Formats: sequence, structure tokens, C-alpha cells
Amino acid sequence: MATLSFPEGFRWGTATAAHQIEGGNVNNDWWRWEHTPGSGCQESSGDCCDSWNRWGEDVALIKDLGFTDYRFSLEWSRIEPADGEFSSVALDHYVRLCEALLTAGIDPVVTFHHFTTPLWMADQGGWESDAMAERFAAYCEVAAARLDGVMKRACTINEPNIVSTVGYLWGVFPPGKQDAEARHKVNEVMVQAHRYGVEAIRANAPGVPVGITISMSDYQALPGGESRLEHMRGAMEDVFLDATGGDDFVGVQTYSRTRVGPEGVVGPEDGMAVLLMGYEYYPEALEATIRRAWEYTRGEVPIIVTENGIGTDDDAQRVAYVRTALAGVLACIDDGIDVGGYTYWSLLDNFEWAFGYGPRFGIVDCDRSSFQRAPKDSARWLGRVAQANALVD
Repeated sequence: MATLSFPEGFRWGTATAAHQIEGGNVNNDWWRWEHTPGSGCQESSGDCCDSWNRWGEDVALIKDLGFTDYRFSLEWSRIEPADGEFSSVALDHYVRLCEALLTAGIDPVVTFHHFTTPLWMADQGGWESDAMAERFAAYCEVAAARLDGVMKRACTINEPNIVSTVGYLWGVFPPGKQDAEARHKVNEVMVQAHRYGVEAIRANAPGVPVGITISMSDYQALPGGESRLEHMRGAMEDVFLDATGGDDFVGVQTYSRTRVGPEGVVGPEDGMAVLLMGYEYYPEALEATIRRAWEYTRGEVPIIVTENGIGTDDDAQRVAYVRTALAGVLACIDDGIDVGGYTYWSLLDNFEWAFGYGPRFGIVDCDRSSFQRAPKDSARWLGRVAQANALVD
């Protein structure tokens, strides 16, 4: 690592998703899944962090900590609660959030779909429906037009590969299917929805950079596992990296590595620390996935780290993880890779989907009863890194 300083203009952010922090999102497929017996969900999202009402506190925290960006998602089921029926109240809510961020000197980075789908669309086939791409684009048109002028960057779909694989192949996310053909169809529909979404956002919010975010892992082959790795990674990552041509950026989202043998995924290596989510403590994965995304897209699509973080109760472990990950980002930049920013997941301890409120990814604690926010030491440290634009102690 040649330097501890990041390039001028490097963006520093933290992220959340609507269903994980807002509370009361009862009109989407995830709320129904949480309340479906046998779904495997540990608990209901409930009131989450009450950020639908307390978003002003979140903005103040982000400003106080010194971040330049805040990545959050729109809740489609609030904006379009019924097919073709759009809520001005919901749209105005997100406009006010963006305006408050801009006033605070923070760039709003808006994700249009982060795992949740309105019930009316889910009941029409969801991501298996041939109509889904056009319905998603119609929603993007309305939302982007309303956010034009207050949105600084747009992400069409968050981790489409997680939606398709975990929801349609593993059966852990809604709709709970275990069907390889359904997963393949969903991949195709999500690629089309992304392309339609890019067009819709660019047409209605001209000049706003648009991209997609992809869940990536540092895939490592054990002896004899090379061909299996290529097959797995092709369906998990490459199909979506192939869809980034002409985009303004690709969002890399990485947490750990995946070891692959001849029979498939192999568990954590003996002696390695294993986190609450079941994967290894392996912060070096971020550097590996940035390099692969850059190589795979032939250096034609700039990269932004739109998620990276660790679910742990040990805040010192969080700082160590992020420090190692950021050292990897610097190494990539030193080698000429265009990495424009780093976004930590997440701002708040929040609802982590099927795992409920167990894993704590936040740099800010959120009391489950009072909703009081309390920055952790990791928040102050990462804020100092952001303000210095350098990897400081």
C-alpha cells in the first residue's frame, strides 16, 4: 500500500434499507413472509428503528459523523400501494428526506428496490412475471420524476442475485421456492428490469448517475472445485455484471469469501472466526471482488463500494474489519482501479431479514424499546476516516 490517503472527491457513505429501518411496511411480500408459519424468519420487522418518523435524527447523525453520502431505499409498496395508484404523501416523504440531506451537505443515494415488492405485484407473479420489468420501470418513472433535483445517485435494484438465489433457489426469502428454473427466469427478468429502470431514471432525472448493486463474494476454489466455482459464480454474479454495460457505476457489495470444492460450497476453514450470519471473518474479500468486477467489465464501468460491513457485537472487531477492507480499497486504487467511494453497511442496528434483530451491523446502536440512537466507537472512527479522506488511527 503506497499511501494512506484516498483520492480527492472520494465518497464516504453509510447505508440502510427502507424495510429494515422504517417500520410498519405491512404492504409488501416481506411483511407477509415474516408472518408466514414455517418461513424460517426469527421475528417480525415490526417498528424497526422507527425511521419513517425519526429520519431527521438519522440525518443529523450522518452529518455529525462526517459522511458525504447516505444510501437509502424507497419503499415501493408505500409509493404504489395498489397497481397504478401512487401516493403523493409517500413521495413527498422521500423528497423531504433528500432535501434535508442536501441541506446537511450529504448526497442522497437512492435505491429503488431493496428486496421488498408490493403485495399486489407479488400476487401477480412477482419477479417471475413477464410484466414485472415494465411495472418496475413505471414505478421508477414516477419516483425519479418526483426526486429529480434532489437525488444525487440512483441504484436500480439492490442485490438482484440475492433475491433470485435466496428466494427462488434456497427458499429462505419470499416466495420461498426451491426451483432452479424459477431462479433462472428471475435472473432474466431482473436484468431486464434493471435496463428498463436505468432508462426510466435517466429520462426522468437527467444527469443522475445510475447503476446496479451486486452481492459479490471472494470465490476461492479448493482442489477440483474450479469448474464448479465458475458455474456458480456465473449464475450468481456474471449474469448481472454482463448487464452493466453503459451504466455510470457498478455497486460492489461484499462481506466474506466462498470456498468451493468439487461438490459445491465448503464451510468455513478450520480455525477461522465465524460471524453471526454464518460466514467467515474475511475482510480481504472486498479487495478481491473489486478487482474481479473491474477485470470482468474490462475497466469500462467505475466501481463504488455500496455495501461492506460486519455483523458483530464486538465493536473493536468492526473497526479491525473495516480497516483491513479499506486497506484493500487503497491497494486497488493504487493499481489504477476506478473506485469512487466506500459505503458502510449499516448506519443502524436494524432488521436483518430472516435473522431478525440478532446480527448487529450498525455503527449506531438503536434501542429496541425507545429507539434512541447511540453512535458506537466505530462510528466515530469511521467518521474521522471520512473527514480526513485517509486511513487514520
